[in-house]
Amino acid sequence: MTATPIFELKQVGYHVADRQILHDVNLTVNAGEHLTIAGPSGSGKSTLLRVLATLLTATSGTINFLGNNQATYEKINYRRQVSYCFQQPSLFGETVKDNLEFPFRIRSLDFDQTRAEQALASVDLKPALLNSRIRDLSGGEKQRVALTRNLLFTPQVLLLDEITTGLDTETKHIVYRLIDRMNTEESVTIISVTHDEGEIADAQRLVTIADGTVEANHD
Repeated sequence: MTATPIFELKQVGYHVADRQILHDVNLTVNAGEHLTIAGPSGSGKSTLLRVLATLLTATSGTINFLGNNQATYEKINYRRQVSYCFQQPSLFGETVKDNLEFPFRIRSLDFDQTRAEQALASVDLKPALLNSRIRDLSGGEKQRVALTRNLLFTPQVLLLDEITTGLDTETKHIVYRLIDRMNTEESVTIISVTHDEGEIADAQRLVTIADGTVEANHD
């Protein structure tokens, strides 16, 4: 059976002023893959992820998502399908509930507290945490809440920008377990940027970026 591309990048570049951050990036990602992107600091890894997330716009080349040019998608609908998780968890409002209500609100749906509590439980967080203040959470708890918010409604693609940086070993394994389940059971395509040697060693497919372009593609 022929694999179905979810992303096709052809000669993709990104520059700011006189600085070329990405150039001639050619990459195909198939639906259901778990792709790991590695490379030196400053090589363009996170920039590439932000371009895929439409947080930045490529200045050259083409990006196709599900066979259509990325630029043809309305951004809100696109970001529901391609979900981006920041290295530093980006939480808002006062409480955990404020964050987990948001995916329902933007879809004009009533908040489902049971669903939210089950999502928290999937990353080993207690239901009572729903009413906790953001400022009282540990770094690991904040990252798990942010990831949970991204996955309350299953996306087609999950973009992970070094989300395990600074997490303790136990929390890392909780996050790994959830990501693996989303990939294997929900067929979510995972694209993750990392410096973590363990994650690189365990990569199902590894792409190395250096000087803003794909240097090696290890299938």
